[in-house]
Amino acid sequence: MRCTRANCTAMVCRWVIFGEQTRVISRERRSLYMNRMLKGWRNTNRGEQYQAKLVNFADDFVILSRGNAQEALEWTRGVVTRLGLTLNEAKTSIKEARKESFDFLGYTFGPHRFRKDGHWYLGASPAKKAVARIKIKEKVGDLLVPGNVGTWQDVRDRLNQTLRGWSAYFRYGTRTQAYQAVDHHVAYCVWHFLRRRHKVSSRGTTRFSDDEVFGELGVLQLRRVQLGPRS
Repeated sequence: MRCTRANCTAMVCRWVIFGEQTRVISRERRSLYMNRMLKGWRNTNRGEQYQAKLVNFADDFVILSRGNAQEALEWTRGVVTRLGLTLNEAKTSIKEARKESFDFLGYTFGPHRFRKDGHWYLGASPAKKAVARIKIKEKVGDLLVPGNVGTWQDVRDRLNQTLRGWSAYFRYGTRTQAYQAVDHHVAYCVWHFLRRRHKVSSRGTTRFSDDEVFGELGVLQLRRVQLGPRS
């Protein structure tokens, strides 16, 4: 998704079922509702009318518009109401795409600052929530628990599989800070896990350092493997 004009706006939306009781709708029904909305968008030439592009996945979608986001939002509200749904207002917003960031499908899109010289550019990076406890960090923590009595080789292989899967999805855009955060968390969790397993005191020990974790112990280091070694 690229914004090439200063007045480009993004409308980030999610809808939910609405009626006497709120309930979870199946993936098939979500797909059906979205297909109906997309058909209406195409048949009424809304993209041309609003100078907009609609991008969706499941029940999440973004409309990128050149100055007509509010009109697109009102049209969307009308469509979803006729479908018996309602927008999740807490997760629906209009953003100045060149000045404000927005999250979509685990990524943050919008202005980013280049760390070396401080200049701003439009780009994408893994969203903070994608790196947070509820995502990859939780998966790592669930694996490296005292109750896991598997061999280190088995534990390491499962850990690396998790890290490869996460990094395969988050391989687009600016990733350095996100990868560093995950690497740091993984190194700490492995250190804590092996220290308890081998009954090593936490004071004054140099065992299970980052170099050892990502070297001899064979844990995947995202920054080094995905971005290449430091020059």
